[in-house]
Amino acid sequence: MSKQALIVWGGWDGHQPEEVAGIFAGLLREEGFGVEVSDTLDSFKDAERLAGVDLIVPVWTMGKIESEQLQPLIAAVKEGGTGIAGCHGGMGDSFRNEVEYQYMVGGQWVAHPGNDGVTYMVRIKDRGHLLTEGMDDFVVVSEKYYMHVDPAIHVHAVTDFGDVEMPVVWTKTYGAGKVYYNSLGHQANIVRMPETLELMRRGLLWATR
Repeated sequence: MSKQALIVWGGWDGHQPEEVAGIFAGLLREEGFGVEVSDTLDSFKDAERLAGVDLIVPVWTMGKIESEQLQPLIAAVKEGGTGIAGCHGGMGDSFRNEVEYQYMVGGQWVAHPGNDGVTYMVRIKDRGHLLTEGMDDFVVVSEKYYMHVDPAIHVHAVTDFGDVEMPVVWTKTYGAGKVYYNSLGHQANIVRMPETLELMRRGLLWATR
């Protein structure tokens, strides 16, 4: 039986969530996943459904989530071991009032100085890891995310803010579940960059292993 993924998109339209959700759905289907794509947070209400999913991919910037939607999501990852993976504000700037969600993700967006169009280098930190093996540093012209981060995360790629290394790609565990996050992906064109796409493909798969 193939692995199952649930992609839930919505929130702020500026991040092109429907288009980004479609890119992730295509990646996962190429890897043999059964994929359900939803545009409602009510998809998280069905705890039994979530228990049968191997991977949840949120693509939902800002917005509000009700307790009856959030708690089954938290439980699926923390207790059920469902993987969760995503990018940019679609996972790292969701539901700003929900600190447990932020704790699960391992970070929260704070600022993007210069807004869109900033040129910066993404540097690979652990070239021996299966998430980054064989990948080189690369340049991005996009938003540059400054984030509050959990010190427990495992950092795979960074960028520089002056003398400070800011995580760009990280993984962590949350209870029984595996968490993957990539701060790239302001819009679909950045998600489609070969480097971003490959990082996301590997991350989506890693979260279900």
